[in-house]
Parts: sequence; C-alpha cells; structure tokens
Amino acid sequence: SLVLVNGTPRILRADDYPIGVPGDVITDIPRNIETPRGGEDIPNDIAIYVPSLAHRVGFREWWGRAARRGASPTTAIAWNLMTFSADVREHLASISCPTLVISRSEAFADLVEHGRFLSNSIRGARFVTFPGADMVPWAGDFDGIVDEIEEFFTGKRRAHETERALATVLFIDIVDSTVRAAAVGDHRWRGVLDEFDLNVVRLLARFEGIHVKNTGDGTLARFAGPAQGVRCAAAMVATAKNFGVEIRAGLHTGEIELRGDDIGGLAVHIASRVSELAHPSEVLTTGTVRDLVVGSGIVFDDRGRHSLKGVPGQWQLLALETA
Repeated sequence: SLVLVNGTPRILRADDYPIGVPGDVITDIPRNIETPRGGEDIPNDIAIYVPSLAHRVGFREWWGRAARRGASPTTAIAWNLMTFSADVREHLASISCPTLVISRSEAFADLVEHGRFLSNSIRGARFVTFPGADMVPWAGDFDGIVDEIEEFFTGKRRAHETERALATVLFIDIVDSTVRAAAVGDHRWRGVLDEFDLNVVRLLARFEGIHVKNTGDGTLARFAGPAQGVRCAAAMVATAKNFGVEIRAGLHTGEIELRGDDIGGLAVHIASRVSELAHPSEVLTTGTVRDLVVGSGIVFDDRGRHSLKGVPGQWQLLALETA
C-alpha cells in the first residue's frame, strides 16, 4: 500500500498544470532557506514546513541543528533545486496498489489541490483532507492523520486514551487592554503588545516554561514545576510594568490533558478562573501551588476561600508577596 501526505506530482506551474507554484514565488527559496518571510521573524523553511511550531521555545534552534546534521548548505540547495524541477505525473497511472492521499487544507502553495490531482490520477486512490498549515505530518494536530493511516492499513482504528500530565498552568491577562488601545491607537498599542510578547517568550525560556497559546490579550503557559511558574509570573508582572502595562496572573497545579500543542482539563479552567480574580499586577495562586512550594522561600498572603465559576467547591487563594 501507499500513503502520500501533502504530496505533489510536481511543484512548478505549467501550461498543463495551472495549480503549480509560480516560478517567481520559489526562485529565492533554495538559497534563502533561513531568511524570514512575509515580514515576520520566521525562517523560510519553518514558515513553510512547520508554521505551528515557529514560536515554540527552543524549536528554531532544534530545527537548525537537525537541518545541519541532515545536509550541508550545498546539498540542501541541490536537493531543493531537484525537487522544484521534478515531474512524475506520467507515472501516476501505473500505480496499482491501494493508495491513500492526505493533504492539509492550509498548507503552503495550496497543496490540497495537488493532493486532489494525485487522488484523481491514481486509480482507486482515497483522498482525505485535514485542517492545518504544516507540511510535515508530525506537527500540528496529527492524531487524525495517524488514525486515518492506521485504519487504511489495518481496517480499524484504536480508541484513544487521553494523555494526561501533571503541570503548573499559568494564565496572564493584560488589564484594561481595550481602554489602552483606544487611548494610544491600534498601531502603537500593537507595537507594545508585540514587544511584550517577545519578552514573555524570553521569560518562559528562562524559567523552562512552555508557551501553549495566546489568548486574546493574554498568554497560556505550563511548567513542570510550580516554583518555576510562580517566579516566571512574578518576572512577567515586573516586565509588564516596564512597558507601562499591568497584567494579572493566575496559577494552579493539577493534571492536564495534552491535545497536540494545546492543553485542556479542569486544571486549565481553574487557573483561568484564578487569573480573573487577581488584581492588577498581582500573581494569584491556589492553595495547591502554595503547598507544593513549601521550603522554596516563596511567600504568599492568604486571600481566603472563593468560589470559582463553573468549578465545584471552595478554593483557597493566595497572593504572591515574595518570589
């Protein structure tokens, strides 16, 4: 059997292949693999192959090391030139084995149309699309792709057990962001947010945190240890003040559900509710976090027990005094 993921019989546009990529789009790619594209600070190869991981802490360094171990710059250029000039359309009709064609709908150069061409040209091929922009199958939401391949090969797919992990969850949110944006203007406010976001990523790297996603005017992150999360939150509050911005932060430690790059579960909801109750420039945590950092030198002020919207029971909350 044959499985093709984000495949194409040729890349360049031709008179008889109008869905191909215009030559001027890819002219400079082979020799500018690491050049940022589209005005963003994302190297070409990452923006094309794994955009969902572009802002994950440490990923760019890992990707660069892997690329250099895989090929020299000269070999990489030669490989790309060969790929861009290849055309295997005439051989598709000779494929007789069962074939599954998978394409991601937002991938670079409208690859989903190339996948549709493959499935129409290979006798009996099955065509399936998945959302996302990553070209490599192991990035983004890949569980569905794996399930589809497993069912294609074996005739059935196994039920998934939710992957869970113990983590400290951090929510930060910018106070009165709408009011601030109206006061200084969208363009200037966007510049402030962009600069602050860069510092959030830097601080997460310093305290070994994992950036999960941006949440409007805030950030969701997770940590292996609660003390790291508390100290990172304190550093974020201090950094925000340097930008003339106030944030509120909430933390909770508990089991989370891992959903690709995202996380879920009650622990995430609790951390979100705690952050909503925090005052400007305050780091608020649950009693669970306080109990787990005993002996670390971190000092809290008891704020009593509170009801958290949508969460059963009463929860003891504490404000950070010294980290």
